Amino acid sequence: MSAINTVIMGAAGRDFHNFNMCYRDDKETNVVAFTANQIPKIAGRRYPAELAGPLYPQGIPILPEADLEKIIKENNVTRVVFAYSDVRHEYVMHQASRAAALGADFVLLGPGRTMLKSKKPVIAVGAIRTGCGKSQTSRKITEILSKMGKKVGVMRHPMPYGDLAKQAVQRFATLEDLKIHDCTIEEMEEYEPYVANGFVIFAGVDYGAILKKAEEESDIILWDGGNNDTAFVKPDLEIVVLDPHRVGHEMLYHPGETNLRRAQYAIINKADSATPENIAALQKTVAEVNPTCKVIVADSVLKVADEAAIKGKKVLVVEDGPTLTHGEMPFGAGVVAARRFGAAEIVDPRPYAVGSLKEVLNRFKHLGNLLPAMGYYPEQLKDLEDSVNNTPCDAVIIGTPIDLSRIINIKKPAVRIGYDLAERGELNLEKILAAFVK
Repeated sequence: MSAINTVIMGAAGRDFHNFNMCYRDDKETNVVAFTANQIPKIAGRRYPAELAGPLYPQGIPILPEADLEKIIKENNVTRVVFAYSDVRHEYVMHQASRAAALGADFVLLGPGRTMLKSKKPVIAVGAIRTGCGKSQTSRKITEILSKMGKKVGVMRHPMPYGDLAKQAVQRFATLEDLKIHDCTIEEMEEYEPYVANGFVIFAGVDYGAILKKAEEESDIILWDGGNNDTAFVKPDLEIVVLDPHRVGHEMLYHPGETNLRRAQYAIINKADSATPENIAALQKTVAEVNPTCKVIVADSVLKVADEAAIKGKKVLVVEDGPTLTHGEMPFGAGVVAARRFGAAEIVDPRPYAVGSLKEVLNRFKHLGNLLPAMGYYPEQLKDLEDSVNNTPCDAVIIGTPIDLSRIINIKKPAVRIGYDLAERGELNLEKILAAFVK
């Protein structure tokens, strides 16, 4: 019986994990290619032979998703596996239609086949969209568990945008580790806050090996599910974060709806900047689709070292990139801070943006007067730096989780915005985690 020629559609994360879990050693499957989307400069590389295993001595090509039809025809592909996240249900079915039109099966692998089993207790934090506050929630969980005397190993959804073989297993314990692994801004935004708080975070490509490494150092594994993906490790406690600024998205996106339907606890975050009607709408949806799920309403409390640096000033706001781009948020914490602390004007950066940043602003029309912190490669970092410095303003508000001024040279006064999760009501993470540990 000949092997089934297969294409895995991905974005350098879930696709590699699904391959490793289900297809790497399967002689009845022949993966002819990965296709790439969402992340710049991924297509054109190869999944290396060191990771692909003995069935793929030449590795596996990573090709543009736009060429899917050509790949199917030229390789007699009869199975297409969809393996990336934070996309509309309608979008997923458009890809299914592309495959079906050429006679191929279209497959979504479920959590049952793709979750690793851990020897340690596992907590998973997911979300319905990028930018809801997963990492904010996860960081609070690590702090609570640490106070209980537990050593927490944080496993983060993959972001391997460099040398995949070298990035098979990554361990971040110091800021120097971020340099060693040539992290992009997106990676630093996720890893640096944990490291700054004294926690170790694990990521990479081969999550079987990553889990073993995390288990060696940890009492409890915490899965921080980036890009609203489902967990790669089977959780004993599952939490989902919802955003009242994007009501309705919880039922429109893959696999955010899956996270909502699976969770034991739902956190409606950012309540302090949302309307009561939007919060109530989310509570109603949770009750309808996951009646046993308990709901926590929480504020995202802003922190700023110097409010006077914002009040009455013309400011440029730089926000977390993924939240604004494929997360489709029109603003982030920086804009909320500018309004709350009395900025005279939020300057529109579009006339002053250059290179790839200008392209990003032109592509994502929903963005307001702000600049997404994009830095997937050195040239884009330079574009970001030039775009910031070109924009006439009194101060730059940095709404990203990292100190951006450490990465680029900002020639204007800069103000960092922080944000912490603060639950309302009697049910909170401390009580949930105390019961879990007990």
